[in-house]
Amino acid sequence: MDEKELIEELRKKYILNPPEGMTNDDMRHMSDGDLLDMDFFLNDEDFDDVGEEGFYIF
Repeated sequence: MDEKELIEELRKKYILNPPEGMTNDDMRHMSDGDLLDMDFFLNDEDFDDVGEEGFYIF
């Protein structure tokens, strides 16, 4: 899947179910870069495995 296909798929996903505080119209007019950034931010915890081994620094 190339970047354009990914952006198109993400835009459709967020138009059907926009994040809290946003509308599907916001998703239609959002730039490609902003859409990718928003998706990364919303799914960041999926890639964050710091501390999962039980080691914490306070």
